[in-house]
Amino acid sequence: MRYIIIGAGAVGATVGGRLARAGKEVVLVARGEHAEALRADGLRLTTADGTHVHRLPVATGPADLDTLRRDDVLLLTVKTQHTIDALDTWGDAEVAGGGTAAQRLPVFCLQNGVESERLALRRFARVYGVCVWLPSTFLRPGVVSALCAPLTGILHLGAAAGGRDPMADRVAADLTAAGFEAPVVDDVMRWKYAKLLGNLGNAIQATTGPESHPAKAALLRRAVEEGEAAFAAAGIAHASRAEQAEARDGKVDQPPGVRGGSSWQSLARRTGSIEADYLNGEVSLLGRLHGVPTPVNDVLRHAANIFARKGLPPGAMSVEDLTALADEAAARAAAS
Repeated sequence: MRYIIIGAGAVGATVGGRLARAGKEVVLVARGEHAEALRADGLRLTTADGTHVHRLPVATGPADLDTLRRDDVLLLTVKTQHTIDALDTWGDAEVAGGGTAAQRLPVFCLQNGVESERLALRRFARVYGVCVWLPSTFLRPGVVSALCAPLTGILHLGAAAGGRDPMADRVAADLTAAGFEAPVVDDVMRWKYAKLLGNLGNAIQATTGPESHPAKAALLRRAVEEGEAAFAAAGIAHASRAEQAEARDGKVDQPPGVRGGSSWQSLARRTGSIEADYLNGEVSLLGRLHGVPTPVNDVLRHAANIFARKGLPPGAMSVEDLTALADEAAARAAAS
């Protein structure tokens, strides 16, 4: 099999680099300065066992490849706000022997949130979800680090519509050989909804900084409580905290001094967009559909988007100011 990593950023480059080091065939898909750096100097990937430079084929789109093969596996690792563009770009690409990628090839969604699988299922016949526990950092073109140990990450995977099949097992075996734990599960979206609750804090970290603070923890608890209430109203199951702790504790320990997560990095790189619409915004959506107030998540989504669109640096807001906005929104919701 050949793995095509669509979006070779923090997660994509880490997975691609580790697969390549395990002897798998990998193509990295990137754009702009990052693609130029990957082509000129290779991927400089630092993990717990050292730094390695991977000189891999780099594409900006399907046209850069001679052809798509029947044994290609698409790993979708762009941020969710870029999913539609990526699916449309790659879905119509022709595959050797006939048909398009959307008709013939499997796509695995290694992304935060739960929307990408729904978007992919509208276009692709074979869609898999992957719940990603893979702290990694991408701040400079061509340079990525993922320093967790003893495992680089944990990647629960399975068919997006539920169940497992031989393709999921084959990909899981390759990921395991590459230094990940990759359990194949029948209910991968249940794991992704659980991960979504933790990612509700991404907007807090992005706007107020990655440093821990009791007020940040309190604000996250409020966001999670709203998320759990919205899930309950919608009848959505999610893995429990105990299940998650059992799955990852002691397996993906991160060294001290590592900088912020994916949303913080989006602001640090001045990308102009952030994934809050598909994290906090997912809770807001469910709340509106099922009559559950979600004022904290509404505020976090709005604040993160303002930071991204105005190019504000990460951490430029105090947690006190962010909490005050959430309090005001909660008061309005209670009074309405």
